[in-house]
Amino acid sequence: MPTRTPEEVLRHAAQAPDLARLDAEVADCFACPRLVAWRERVAAERRAAFRDERYWGRPVPGWGPADAPIGILGLAPAAHGGNRTGRIFTGDRSGDVLFAALHRAGLANQPTSVSRDDGLELRHTRIFAAVRCAPPDNKPLPVERDTCAPWLHRELELIKPTLRVVIALGAFAWAAWWPFLVSGYALRPPVPRPKFGHGAEVRLPGAPVLLGCYHVSQQNTFTGRLTPAMLDEVLARAKAVAGLA
Repeated sequence: MPTRTPEEVLRHAAQAPDLARLDAEVADCFACPRLVAWRERVAAERRAAFRDERYWGRPVPGWGPADAPIGILGLAPAAHGGNRTGRIFTGDRSGDVLFAALHRAGLANQPTSVSRDDGLELRHTRIFAAVRCAPPDNKPLPVERDTCAPWLHRELELIKPTLRVVIALGAFAWAAWWPFLVSGYALRPPVPRPKFGHGAEVRLPGAPVLLGCYHVSQQNTFTGRLTPAMLDEVLARAKAVAGLA
């Protein structure tokens, strides 16, 4: 049955026994009216370059192996990227940058991500978003973030046995991590709470290491705020923490 209320999100997320079931539940969520209307409008109108494609137009689940020691936490799917292709960071410029870097780091078998059936495989890495639907102007509302949080928290709970490091892409993802630190690890964030920054690192006993990285958005990559070398350095640190270096 589709998920249509915040209470149902909480219940369906908690009841998902594994990632396959969780991913299916995520893709059938209608709990945030504004996001549902936007994702479906984008899917119906389509960008001219993709006018002959059938858009996914639904929430986008996480993706990657269930035993990944590295997690990459993003903001939300792109309107004409994940919302079109059905796979996180797939089919947009942000994904072009991210997967090229993952390939250089040996964490992906190819440097491009264009569709769900393109043969791309992640190694030791799972990618997921704080908010699972594409939001207008790429800006989820606080109530949408909070409604979607149980999906993220259950995903983190399911990969918790092997998770060693989380890369937060941007300040929104950085902030989305702290509630799970409390619920998933029974740990309180440091006071004052560490600020997001590129290269920021938080180590707490009993929890994955948290690394900050500027988001792989065009705004950052086209202006040189985030360079390939900067992204490579963060991934190298994540591999070292995960014991993959």
